[in-house]
Amino acid sequence: METEFPPLPPLQTGIRGRCPRCGQGHMFKGFLTLRRECEACGLDYSFADPADGPAFFVICFACIPSVLLGVWLEVAFSAPIWVQLLVTGPFMLATCIPPLRPLKGWLVASQYFYKAEEGKLA
Repeated sequence: METEFPPLPPLQTGIRGRCPRCGQGHMFKGFLTLRRECEACGLDYSFADPADGPAFFVICFACIPSVLLGVWLEVAFSAPIWVQLLVTGPFMLATCIPPLRPLKGWLVASQYFYKAEEGKLA
């Protein structure tokens, strides 16, 4: 007999990288690599396919401010290229890399919560 698990909100479990079913086990074994299954409840993560979703959200919400910062530096200060690299490079890394894992966790947890599956022709 399988244990009953209460539904957990994807925002609560996914952003923390926890199992979407039990909320206890870890979802990731590396920075962005999903585990095969939850070590606490045994949920198989083969259902998960976030594809390019995390990268899309990061591009929309993090890269655009980075480009705007670079354009502002150029227009306001005529900054040389080395200043652009020293300012916009770290800013871009700081705004693009950290959100990838929470976004991927949220997308995987959302797929589990809403029982998303591959589309089928009727």
